[in-house]
Amino acid sequence: MPAIADRNSSPFKEIGAAVKSDKSVDIARSNGCCTPQKRRLRSDSVAPRESPVSTPMKLKSPRRRLNSSPNSLANGIKDDFSEKTTKGNWNPTDVEHMRAVKEALHVSTAPSTVVCREDEQKRILEFCRACVEQEKAGSLYVCGCPGTGKSLSMEKVKDQVMNWATNEGLQRPEVLVINCTSLANTSEIFSKILGKHQPRKKIVGSASPLQQLQKLYSNKQASSGSKMMLIIADELDYLITRDRAVLHDLFMLTTFPFSQCILIGIANSIDLADRFLPRLQSLNCKPMVITFRAYSKDQILSILQERLLALPYIVFQQQALELCARKVAAASGDMRKALCVCRSAVEILEAELKEAASNLSLASAEGELISQQTAPVRIDHMALALSKTFRSPIVDTIQSLPQHQQIILCSAVKFFRGGKKDTTVGELSKSYTEICKSALIPPVGILEFLSMCRVLNDQARLSSMVNLDSSWEPSITAFFQRLKVNPHNIEGNDMMDGTIVHYILPSNAQKLNC
Repeated sequence: MPAIADRNSSPFKEIGAAVKSDKSVDIARSNGCCTPQKRRLRSDSVAPRESPVSTPMKLKSPRRRLNSSPNSLANGIKDDFSEKTTKGNWNPTDVEHMRAVKEALHVSTAPSTVVCREDEQKRILEFCRACVEQEKAGSLYVCGCPGTGKSLSMEKVKDQVMNWATNEGLQRPEVLVINCTSLANTSEIFSKILGKHQPRKKIVGSASPLQQLQKLYSNKQASSGSKMMLIIADELDYLITRDRAVLHDLFMLTTFPFSQCILIGIANSIDLADRFLPRLQSLNCKPMVITFRAYSKDQILSILQERLLALPYIVFQQQALELCARKVAAASGDMRKALCVCRSAVEILEAELKEAASNLSLASAEGELISQQTAPVRIDHMALALSKTFRSPIVDTIQSLPQHQQIILCSAVKFFRGGKKDTTVGELSKSYTEICKSALIPPVGILEFLSMCRVLNDQARLSSMVNLDSSWEPSITAFFQRLKVNPHNIEGNDMMDGTIVHYILPSNAQKLNC
């Protein structure tokens, strides 16, 4: 008879001991016991049971896992890594690289897509679609500050209207784009519209082009065979005359019963329709108005990045582009100004590299030039370009004057800042002499001083400061009004080093200490 194994035998004892040890571990974990032995058992027993792949994949996508840790290395370099993997190094000394960058930043270069103006383009497109579908005339006025994308958006909308009409099986409208600055006279715009309607027919007879258009749009039979016409009149404010007749007659063409004219006027004046077309409002013919607001900092930055996206290399530091966007948005919001600033910064870098190459010897320059050739436009280049672009014209005017005439202007500025709006030529001469002595410059005599005052007066620099036929009591306030400058804004640190104004007038920090 086979022997039955006793439960107290060694195999059963080993199995029972193993079960008891597992239970003790579980009880210890539930009770929160943390002896060194149990921590070791926990790490040894739990770690193999975890799945390092399946758990993160269920909870987070790979991109979120990459960005989940703010202190991770991948999170710190993700911006640079995405660009550097797709874009190479820029060589400012390469002629082709420089040409491509300048072309991308040129004002005349039309981008493939017009960003940050989607809402305005959508409204203009809906207006044109409604007019073409209903074969109904209409007028639209597009206004906004210079450099806000009005003309560029209209070019895109014009192409969209033509493509839409083709896809819908509708008759494509005739398109007439007129820049009003190119017209010899304001009434020539009616000749261009009539010539588009009747390209093969000469304009003859005593009736003017405007009268023939009015007759055409009043006769059903005459206008039945013609297409709809989309007229885009850019720089519309050039048509403003003293009697406002041309502007009024142009918009009135859309009010005739059989008119097939879709008129879109583009100008910078926001209130042009209210100021110059009051009769249209009384006839319920006031054009629809769409305003293009000045670009914000984020919009300017987005447009610059969109233009540079086509280049296969990194041209600007991100901080440099942000500085440009902030300054231009605070000043005017003019995108054309931002492009000019960026081009100027590129040219500053180009000049810097040329100067470094000419100053350094071939032996010592080789390693340094190689490192500089791949350097993008830095923030200091952009700051210098901004200072040149937004510098007041009065700075160039003062810098072009002879040294002693600059001292006379500085004397007037110091009087004005001291609160003395009116002074005599004797006091002005005394202040001029003191400044010359402090700057170790020999002052001129009284006759030559008066002669320089006359020269400044003739050049509209001093205006009424010098008047030999009066009692020598000039008005410094009138002088600055005619000069069109705020004397408080004339700073020595705005002037180039080497000009006397740089040393005479205090900077902002010096004035605050005073």
